[in-house]
Amino acid sequence: MNKNTTSIEVFMENRLVGKLALSPDRRYVFEYATEWLNKGFSISPFYLPLKPGVFTAKADPFDGLFGIFNDSLPDGWGTLLIDRWLMENGYNPADLNLLDRLTLVGSSGMGALIYLPDKHAKFENMMHSLAFYAAEVKKILRVEPTSTLAELVNIAGSSGGARPKILVQIEGVEWLVKFQASNDPDEVGSIEYEYSLLAKKCGIEMPETRLFDGKYFGTRRFDRDGKKRVHTHSASGLLYASHRLPSLDYTALLQATLVLTRDMREVEKLFRQMVFNVLIGNKDDHSKNFSFIYQNDQWKLSPAYDLLPSDGFNNNHTTTVNGKGKPTLEDCLEVARQTSISMKKAKLILDEVQAWVEIGNI
Repeated sequence: MNKNTTSIEVFMENRLVGKLALSPDRRYVFEYATEWLNKGFSISPFYLPLKPGVFTAKADPFDGLFGIFNDSLPDGWGTLLIDRWLMENGYNPADLNLLDRLTLVGSSGMGALIYLPDKHAKFENMMHSLAFYAAEVKKILRVEPTSTLAELVNIAGSSGGARPKILVQIEGVEWLVKFQASNDPDEVGSIEYEYSLLAKKCGIEMPETRLFDGKYFGTRRFDRDGKKRVHTHSASGLLYASHRLPSLDYTALLQATLVLTRDMREVEKLFRQMVFNVLIGNKDDHSKNFSFIYQNDQWKLSPAYDLLPSDGFNNNHTTTVNGKGKPTLEDCLEVARQTSISMKKAKLILDEVQAWVEIGNI
């Protein structure tokens, strides 16, 4: 592969969205294509409004990259796979710039954006069983040799999050399937599956979830609608909020949701998810664990994901509630007051979620 790419084209389906480039002064810049300006939409409304001209990305927190394109880059697990593959093939991962890494994502990324040139090998169906991949994942985590590294890069190299996972087709449907990380309990798949069912009972919109082979948690990808790709934007990328450190409060997140979606129902959906996170102790509620999707010419909150008890940042909620890392239910109601959710509605949501969580006994 070539290194030090200076410009790439960004597509959605077969339409050119624009060009992303590295300027002579080492700043990442983007410009919408003329046709997209005429018939497209803003792919990131707060920082890339739909208007002509060259946009220059902020320096932080994405190493100078725009938030929407940072969303396409893999996180811990995917980066681990890609970097190991690069080293095995004689490349120094540190030599690649972010455009180089986006070409490795190519057409395989989450959401609808595609990057050309596309240097990612494509796959149709998984070649092995889930148990086989789980065993290969353990080899990777133990830094043991594996003959399937390239295959794992193909089916997991563009994935987000820190936990090992693969993106596969099962029975013609695209799934994200997770495996046990080094510090996870043996039954982590069953735990996440049970909490996904509980979340649905609490009225939280979730994608279809399954427990494959009785142990591997899978969630149907909401960034795919049949063969159609769905434009997806994390709260992290939308708001330029780091997911590695506490950077958000739910009040600001709910307010941004209203500005983006212009729909109080979407705000109430996120409020419900916040209450659920507080009640089950899901403290790893960082800015990449909330996303928005663009469908039917409008933005809305994506289905929820990564809902299970977790320690978070120093055992505090990563996204604070009314400014607190260890909030009470009264703090949840204060967030409702600050975001114009009626007290009647907020208390109804809180009571519904609390009742189901108490029944859940997971």
